[in-house]
Amino acid sequence: MLLRHGHVVAEGWWSPYRPELPHMLFSLSKSFTATAIGLAVSEQLLSLEDKVVSFFPDESPAEPGDNLSQMNISHLLMMGTGHTMDTMTDMLQSHEGNWVRAFLQLPVEEVPGTYFLYNTGATYMLSAILQKVTNQTLLEYLGPRLFTPLGIKDPTWESCPRGINIGGYGLNLTTEDIAKFGQLYLQQGQWNNRQILSREWVAAASSKQIANGDGSPDSGEWSQGYGYQFWNCRHGAFRADGAFCQLCIVMPEQDAVVVITSGTNDTQQVMDAVWELLLPAMKSAPLLQEEPSAVADLAAQLSTLQIEPPRCIQSSSLESSMSAQVYKLEANELDIDTLEVSFSGDEAVLTIQEKSGRQSLVFGREKWTANTANIIPNPSGANAIMASFTWAAEDKLQMTMQLVETPFCITEEITVKEKSIQLTHSFNVTMGPNEPVTLAGYLIE
Repeated sequence: MLLRHGHVVAEGWWSPYRPELPHMLFSLSKSFTATAIGLAVSEQLLSLEDKVVSFFPDESPAEPGDNLSQMNISHLLMMGTGHTMDTMTDMLQSHEGNWVRAFLQLPVEEVPGTYFLYNTGATYMLSAILQKVTNQTLLEYLGPRLFTPLGIKDPTWESCPRGINIGGYGLNLTTEDIAKFGQLYLQQGQWNNRQILSREWVAAASSKQIANGDGSPDSGEWSQGYGYQFWNCRHGAFRADGAFCQLCIVMPEQDAVVVITSGTNDTQQVMDAVWELLLPAMKSAPLLQEEPSAVADLAAQLSTLQIEPPRCIQSSSLESSMSAQVYKLEANELDIDTLEVSFSGDEAVLTIQEKSGRQSLVFGREKWTANTANIIPNPSGANAIMASFTWAAEDKLQMTMQLVETPFCITEEITVKEKSIQLTHSFNVTMGPNEPVTLAGYLIE
């Protein structure tokens, strides 16, 4: 979505993605968490100078040390806690799910405020502090103060084992919801003639609070400085940013907002395209006269955006012999015990027996078919999935699952042998190494 001067200039979703579907925001959630802190500051529920340990006397070390003792809310906001390693790994593995205690027990090697480290655990602590002082989750607190005024409906947010919204990730909103959030910051906290968020907070959150690189134009988008859970960008812009290129770019000099929900590991390339293609066209001169033909051409192009299902070989002679056969898989990290595929007309049903239960998905023959299933964790329930199959070769069945409320696309390739199969499972994007998982299976007779 592209907004300029408060109006939507262009918007498009690649089908089977749709505008009404919520989307996993990953770390773009952090900017919403910071906004809650800004609101709490305005309500005098806390101050940025408040020490972190003061909120959690029972979870803090008996002798916290100088650096931990100095750490305050502003240090959490600016990712300047003094840690030299992200704290989330230890928090996720913490005893009895006490993430707060795990955070506070870790060594703080540097003086807070002097060392930048992107630290998702710091954002979680902001959520925990807010819940401590308000007795509400982030989601509950932001409801009447942010989500309702902006017309954001049915947001969901993942929680830790102790019921605290994760803060650093886990928020799910539509693309338009993110655009509203960006527009609120562009309008310096004002919405429908009401000052929802203070101008002072917007200025502080979007300004450089700590250095995270040399700041040179050639060093990319991760070294221009960091605010309060917002990244500074080139060209006077700032952004909320989530994994796999979930972006809310606010461009004050151009009075514009660019929002992108996607599934790629190359965020820099996408940002470069914004600067190279969109920015030069944003003239400071008075609005141009609308050209009906150009408007019609753009509307036509946007209306036909789609991700085509893979199309290789439409069918295989193996369908009849493979159909409804059950294959036992070797012990594997995916926890899949058995697999079977049944063909009927232009549909294939994949049934998987896992430790957690049995699931079936319907795949259209070289077309998308709608499903719901529990593939990855989702706070609002099962995943919405569009699924399609084709044959990559006479003996290789290719099954594609587009998880349309996430950046993820999963591909299952099943190579069929006489009494065995080989299953190759792959994601389009992952947080770590992205090597496909290959498993062997044999026919249960």
